[in-house]
Amino acid sequence: MSIRKVLKYGTASLREPSKEVHKVSQKIKVLVDDLLDTMYAQNGVGLAAPQVGENYRIFVIDVSTNDEPLNPMVFINPKIIKKSGACISHEGCLSFPEAFTDVRRYANVMIKAMDRNGRSFVLEAKDGTLLARAIQHEFDHLNGVLFIDHLINRFEAEAELEKHDLPPIEVDKLLDEPELQEEVDKLLEAKAEKKE
Repeated sequence: MSIRKVLKYGTASLREPSKEVHKVSQKIKVLVDDLLDTMYAQNGVGLAAPQVGENYRIFVIDVSTNDEPLNPMVFINPKIIKKSGACISHEGCLSFPEAFTDVRRYANVMIKAMDRNGRSFVLEAKDGTLLARAIQHEFDHLNGVLFIDHLINRFEAEAELEKHDLPPIEVDKLLDEPELQEEVDKLLEAKAEKKE
């Protein structure tokens, strides 16, 4: 068990899709432990294997708050099998130290994966909870997608990256999500109306 170096935005391998785990071997279990140790050491909510330079479809999450006991969750070979609704998520990432911006996310997700013992499970996270958003964020890492690819305000995101000496947005990587964007626009309109 050790704390690994988290790769920073701009590292080419963060854009590569990860490969399936064929067997939950001792090596994979050690990697899972290292991911958890690294996530906790960095005060993260989640961490994916590619962020520590390991090209496997594995991520870990713990959304417990200060007064709650730790609740580490392990996802091996995850598949999102259902998603619906929309929410605006203010996100950061351990690969983007101290940078945060608003992104589009689904409000509800259902995911199927294996735990650290290779047992299959299905989990549902709803209503734009931190868990629902974290699952999508970490799942994206396994496909070489980063949270800023879902950005809502490009100028805001660019300024945030610049402020923290991070490389600029990779425009060709920005995701076109018309249905999700439509839902987000409705949320933004409702927000604006409330302010008036």
